[in-house]
Amino acid sequence: MKMDLTIRDLEYDLPEGCIATAPASPRISAKMLVVDDEVISDNYVFDLPNLIPSDSLLIVNETAVMPARFHATRIETGGKIEGLYLESVDAGWKVMLKSNGKLRQGIELALSDFTRLTLVKKHGSDWICSCNDLRHPSRILQECGSTPIPPYILKARGEEYVLDEVDRNQYQTVYANSSKCESVAAPTAGLHFDASLLKNLQARGVEIQKVTLHVGAGTFKGIEADSIEEHVMHYEKWSVEQVALKAIKRAKGAGRPIIAVGTTSVRTLESLPPINTWPTSGGLSGSTNLMIKPPYEFRFVDGILTNFHLPKSTLLTLVAAKIGIDTLKRCYSHAIKSGYRFYSFGDAMFILP
Repeated sequence: MKMDLTIRDLEYDLPEGCIATAPASPRISAKMLVVDDEVISDNYVFDLPNLIPSDSLLIVNETAVMPARFHATRIETGGKIEGLYLESVDAGWKVMLKSNGKLRQGIELALSDFTRLTLVKKHGSDWICSCNDLRHPSRILQECGSTPIPPYILKARGEEYVLDEVDRNQYQTVYANSSKCESVAAPTAGLHFDASLLKNLQARGVEIQKVTLHVGAGTFKGIEADSIEEHVMHYEKWSVEQVALKAIKRAKGAGRPIIAVGTTSVRTLESLPPINTWPTSGGLSGSTNLMIKPPYEFRFVDGILTNFHLPKSTLLTLVAAKIGIDTLKRCYSHAIKSGYRFYSFGDAMFILP
């Protein structure tokens, strides 16, 4: 198995029309490419209960996607600005801004009749802004924001118009916890699940536990450095409650397979400290900039349900660390030839433990 990666290993050509502009309907009807060692086969997401080991522990990410995209007006000129909320910082909001005019410190932006942002300072290509509304940004954006559908999906839609209320429903997992609404992108592998699939998995004997990793815009950022080792990984906040810690510890102790739904669940589990340091009450939390790439020895994750990812992304390096770059290339070639749908709303790949 080839485990040393180069940037060229993470490139592939995706024919026009392969980008999914909406999820499969119903969600569980999405195609699912199953990888069993080096053998691949075509299935559907609704086949998952028949394919997953019945004693598995399935880990899902219950973060919720906030309506992080917004449109604002420059108070001094009336000019229009498009923005994306990224995270809260001490000085206020960290945002990405797109404007036809030049932006500078002190400019005020109106989000609504009552809510204003003031540009404080540049942070790389982003801006730090203060906000006159002291509520949590997720509360404010519920009123004046829209769903942060990835730009490549919007481009693939062309002239097609989709109501934001439709996107809000489609770009959210069925198990998203509204009290944990801090993600600016969806943990997209979870979009394949509905209530019936969760019920069927539990009836099969699969234990389901939840963790939280708040997905940042950097998740989908491509590797722009000359080598993979030079890529600077973004930080994302994670937390795991005591009930999930106990379940993970039980599964590891009994040798049961632990299967992560999505790369965000993988990164959460693999960011955990050694089991012997875990508390016996309360949970664990932190921030991680873990980049998983070959060669990598997984400590907790045995199997992965994931999507088909963007070229030159750290998500591809993670999958390659699990199955090897040669098998990854073969899977992607097969998926393209077989008409699989790609990216956030696309089809699934299940890597068996």
